[in-house]
Amino acid sequence: MDNQILSALKAIDVSTLTRADWIAVGMALKEEGFPCSIWDDWSRNDNRYKPGECECKWEGFRGTGNPVKGGTIIAMAKAHGWMPFSGEDGCMNWDDTIEYDGNDGFNGFSAPDAWSPTQDLITYLELLFDPEDRVGYVTGDVWQDGDGKWMPSKGVYDRTAGELIASLKKHPDDLGATVGDWKPQVGAWIRFNPVDGEGVRNENVTKFKYALVESDTLKIAEQDVLFRKLELPIAALVHSGGKSLHAIVRVDADSYEEYRKRVEYLYDFLEKHGVSIDKQNRNPSRLSRMPGATRNGNRQYLAAVNIGRKSWVDWLDYAEGVTDTLPDMEPLSVYRDNPPALPEELIKGILRRGHKMLISGSSKAGKSFLLMELCAALASGSKWLGFDCRKGKVLYINLEIDPASCVDRFLRIFRRLRLDFSHLDNIVIWNLRGHAVPLNELVPKLTRRVRDMDLEAIVIDPIYKVITGDENNASEMGAFCNQFDKICNETGCSTIYCHHHSKGPQGYKKAVDRASGSGVFARDPDAQLDMIQLEVNDDVDLGYQERNATAWRLESSLREFPNIKPINFWFDYPVHRIDEAGKLDECPTEGSSEAGRKKAAEVNEKKKEEANNRFRAAFDILNLNGDGVTVKEMSEYLEVGRQTVYNRVEKMNGEFVIDNGRITKSDNSENE
Repeated sequence: MDNQILSALKAIDVSTLTRADWIAVGMALKEEGFPCSIWDDWSRNDNRYKPGECECKWEGFRGTGNPVKGGTIIAMAKAHGWMPFSGEDGCMNWDDTIEYDGNDGFNGFSAPDAWSPTQDLITYLELLFDPEDRVGYVTGDVWQDGDGKWMPSKGVYDRTAGELIASLKKHPDDLGATVGDWKPQVGAWIRFNPVDGEGVRNENVTKFKYALVESDTLKIAEQDVLFRKLELPIAALVHSGGKSLHAIVRVDADSYEEYRKRVEYLYDFLEKHGVSIDKQNRNPSRLSRMPGATRNGNRQYLAAVNIGRKSWVDWLDYAEGVTDTLPDMEPLSVYRDNPPALPEELIKGILRRGHKMLISGSSKAGKSFLLMELCAALASGSKWLGFDCRKGKVLYINLEIDPASCVDRFLRIFRRLRLDFSHLDNIVIWNLRGHAVPLNELVPKLTRRVRDMDLEAIVIDPIYKVITGDENNASEMGAFCNQFDKICNETGCSTIYCHHHSKGPQGYKKAVDRASGSGVFARDPDAQLDMIQLEVNDDVDLGYQERNATAWRLESSLREFPNIKPINFWFDYPVHRIDEAGKLDECPTEGSSEAGRKKAAEVNEKKKEEANNRFRAAFDILNLNGDGVTVKEMSEYLEVGRQTVYNRVEKMNGEFVIDNGRITKSDNSENE
């Protein structure tokens, strides 16, 4: 039924309809389960078309007891001369399936009579590539396998889209003059992502913008219907000249890793919604059918461009909404007279129950001791760094230190703080040193075990033991931090964890920017407390205990409360003591003094020179023939990304140059 409606819709000239009939078509499409994009694409053929009007009207179609259905579109199409033929009586039954007959045309989805092969390819290239992008394609470079099946070889991969387009325009009637002749029974292929001109493997792909969706099992008309109905963000839809459509789908990934994950999500989504696809097409360097060529007498042509959603992000909103399990949206007025109660404050003025808190600091700051002191304060309902704590049971997950040392630390802290040992019952220890697993694997085990423990807080120390992904990758760290939300949501507890500072002096940075890795770490929690060491001046009058202690300052970034006034304290093993006397008030933070800034500059300059020396040494080793080194070779040797190689060359003040992917010493460097 779906493909009948689409076939009928294409037979209706929208410019001849009244506004009422136009709206009826939209209502019928929505009632039959089609996306708004189909109505919008069809409506563009009318000079009365207004961008955004279809979407606005679509939202207003709520349905009635007597809805407008697909039969309305069928009737309109027949009035416009549409006459499908099937069966003995020459009429199409409601339950008939429209099938592809092996010719170029199918169900009103045929190549235009005045088909221009070169224009098809020009449109494809302009749509998918920038002029400087190198394009990979295969025409005559083919071979036969043991079963006699024709297979493509590497083909051509060093010509830019701009060069190809210029040649196609120069030879508008001869596609082969630009891309070379192909075997008539085989056809031609093209890669939909640009390459670096050095090869055609995944590592040669320079941009991960598109993925290929193809089905060899569904009838070709069904493919068209399902691709449109599922609103895939299709940049180009190419008829393969065989039994499938090649949908070039926007995935807009920034890296191969992100591309792989997005394609996996896309393929899984399609499988779940009845689209059986060829999963061998998941590679970004994959070949697809080249529009403009022919194959066994059938055209490989550009059937449609820019259909469905306009981007991956836009489509993801739709895809997630199809199986949406999120709570309903509600107007704020619902809560005017009965607002929800705020969770209790677990740490007064700092953290609410069920929220997340991060403590960041440099090594040797005693972060673990500070977390243990917090556990003791929560267990006893006492103060922690001067803040009142709500009494309750807390779980301390020890990932780093020996179990015996962990117990010893807690007992030392209780003795030093003179806390009643009866409160030890409120602290539960889970020793996982040597048993740590990635956080996404730990969370289900954790939530199952604590379900009936009536905890107030869960402390994870430290998170680097359970981290998953690259801590400098915002997307991966966003997914990692979502696990803390899962702990909070499924247990009702606060989740408290610590993380280390990035390398080097930190005093010149804001507290929120000191944590190592992606800024997601500092911006994700509801409360971030940062510890930074102080440079104690010689004129500070130190007591006996203070001579053996280190000085620190605590700064905050809070979501639920006003930020606190920075707190100065001493780390006097095994506890932290507030500087009640104010001796540390005038002490600068580490690296913020003039001497500290000078030291930081010296450290940075030293690191820069070390990086430059590594680059020079690598160049000398790899430059065997004296004709330079490719960016790829340098990237692999130094075990860094290619962009890092480009950045390093830029920072070396003209000592090296990169031309067409090859690094050579500059003339200035040789003269020096």
